[in-house]
Amino acid sequence: MKICTFDGSFTLYDELFDECYHSVSDGALNETLQKHVIPAFNAVAGGKKEINILDICFGLGFNSLATIWYAKNNYPGLKINIFSPEMNLALVQSLRTFEYPEQLLQDGIVDALALSQYYADEDYSVEVAIGDAREILKQKEASFDIVYQDAFSPKKNPELWTIEYFSDIKRLLAKEAVITTYSKATPVRLALYELGFNLYEHPRGSVRGGTIASNFDTKGLQKVDMLTKIKNAPNSRALRDQDKG
Repeated sequence: MKICTFDGSFTLYDELFDECYHSVSDGALNETLQKHVIPAFNAVAGGKKEINILDICFGLGFNSLATIWYAKNNYPGLKINIFSPEMNLALVQSLRTFEYPEQLLQDGIVDALALSQYYADEDYSVEVAIGDAREILKQKEASFDIVYQDAFSPKKNPELWTIEYFSDIKRLLAKEAVITTYSKATPVRLALYELGFNLYEHPRGSVRGGTIASNFDTKGLQKVDMLTKIKNAPNSRALRDQDKG
C-alpha cells in the first residue's frame, strides 16, 4: 500500500513486517537525507576520492538513490560504490513504476536496478544482492566507509539488530567508518557499545532522533552517555541471536 509522507514523498507499507519503509511523520526523502546520507557524508566524506557504502536493506532504494543525488550536488568527482542486500526481489523489480521524488529519478538508475539489480557508470555503482542479508554479509569481503542501518525495526526484524549481526558488520568496516540508524533503542545501542563503537546522538534537525556509531573519534557530534544509561537501566541487555526464538 502506497502512503504519502509528511514531505510529500511516498513510501510503502509492508504487510509481512507490519511497518512502513519510512517514517510517515518525518517524510521519506527528508528522513533519508537527514538521518542517513547527510550525517554520514559529514563524518567521513571530506578529502576522500572514493567511498564504499553498505545499505541495509535496499527496500525502495531511497538511501542509495539519494546518496547519488546528494553526492553529485555536493561532492562532485567523488566515486561512490554501494552494496545493498535485499530479500524481496519482486519489490526491486516493481520499482520501475514507483512514484519517486523527481530528484531520485536520474540516469536510468531505477530501471537498471529493477531489471538487473546492478547499475554502474564512471562515478557511481549500485549492486543489489538478493537474499538473506546475514548470509550475504558473512561471505562478503569489503571495506565499507558508511553503513546505512535501515532494516525494519528490532521488534519486527530482530536478526538484523543483534550483537552477532553488528559483529559481522564491524568486520567489514574501513579504519574510519560510520553506521547511521533511526533506532535509539537501548538494546541496539548496547550491542554497538559492547563492540567498542563510539555512539553519538543524531543531529535531529527536522527529523526524530536516531543514533550514529563510529569506530573513530567523530568530531562535532554529541556523545551518548552510555554509562548513565546502563546505570539507569541495569536490566537492559544487547539483543542476541539466541533471543530471536
